[in-house]
Amino acid sequence: MIEKSRVAVVTCSAYDEVSVSAAVSRGLDLIGGMDSFIQPGEKIVLKPNILVGESPEKVVGPHPLVFKAVAQQARSVTEHLSYGDSPGFGKPSAQALKAGLGQTAAELGIPLADFEKGREIHFSDSPFIKQFTLANGVLDSDGLISIAKFKTHQLTRITGPVKNQFGCVPGVLKAEFHIKLPNALDFAKMLVCIDLYIRPRLYIVDGIMAMEGNGPRGGNPVNMKVLLFSKDPIAAEAVMCRLIELNPEFVPTMRPGKDWGLGTYLPEEIELLGDPIEPLINKSFNVVRAPVKAVTSSTSVSFIKNLVSPRPVIDPAKCSHCGTCVKVCPASPKAVDWHDGDHKKVPTYKYERCIRCFCCQELCPDHAISVQTPFLSRLIR
Repeated sequence: MIEKSRVAVVTCSAYDEVSVSAAVSRGLDLIGGMDSFIQPGEKIVLKPNILVGESPEKVVGPHPLVFKAVAQQARSVTEHLSYGDSPGFGKPSAQALKAGLGQTAAELGIPLADFEKGREIHFSDSPFIKQFTLANGVLDSDGLISIAKFKTHQLTRITGPVKNQFGCVPGVLKAEFHIKLPNALDFAKMLVCIDLYIRPRLYIVDGIMAMEGNGPRGGNPVNMKVLLFSKDPIAAEAVMCRLIELNPEFVPTMRPGKDWGLGTYLPEEIELLGDPIEPLINKSFNVVRAPVKAVTSSTSVSFIKNLVSPRPVIDPAKCSHCGTCVKVCPASPKAVDWHDGDHKKVPTYKYERCIRCFCCQELCPDHAISVQTPFLSRLIR
């Protein structure tokens, strides 16, 4: 008989310290306790998702109280803790402070690990990507605990336990993967490979307040009232999908994750523990409920694909002309830029250059960029 993947579902309605601490303790107890994942004396790095430094109210990353409760549970087993992430841009230390996580870590005496520099690793058993660079803070640890946020994502539909480890790739090297792997399905396979190599000990998802709509930075907060705990990231993401009535096969990390042994998304192979899931299901959660369409060219989109592929679009009324979208665009030459040289105007797109990585939409601080489906594509459908 195949052992089922266990996912603990714990209800928690709000971010107050007593409630969050109790919920985290209960979730961990349901799946065996923190001491079943880490051992005394081990060097453990806590990996919260810090896409970019935003206040906790913006629900861009896990709440500092969730981070604190997890850290306290880990410290009950080992004193050798560190934390970190490589954000979309900026120094990890500065972004962690803006997110409220740096202060919490300092209060607990947990140092920031090195996520700015890394070393190349060779993953000979990998089913897809066999070498990549990972942060020194990850490679120097004995194990990693992943703390993700429950959010939508325009490239992968949702972002959670699996994609969180993309932040273990330091700095601008993340952008290089978007150029090398413009096909969204290949990009998802790369994410699975990173998890297969790192093999985090434990995955935790903060969905007390989640993000719907134009995620992973520009969406809207929604009270999902849930924390998830599992050692299987695919199963945890499958439960996320169930909570928002999203077909898990629309999430491109699911199939390779199952095929390559990272986990399972099949409901008959997942054991739910803790609170009943039915009262937590949000049928109106704003997420794209459709399969991911792949862009196949590494440098440009074919003429027909350019007419029908979803594309990033800037709302001039919201744009502050800050240039973040231009800075983070990995295409060369830039797909989004001040192509006429006038920085006082809203940047424009040359979609024939756009690889549909949506980095611009992901990191726009003004929430001015959304992903829209061209009229021709809607007409065909």
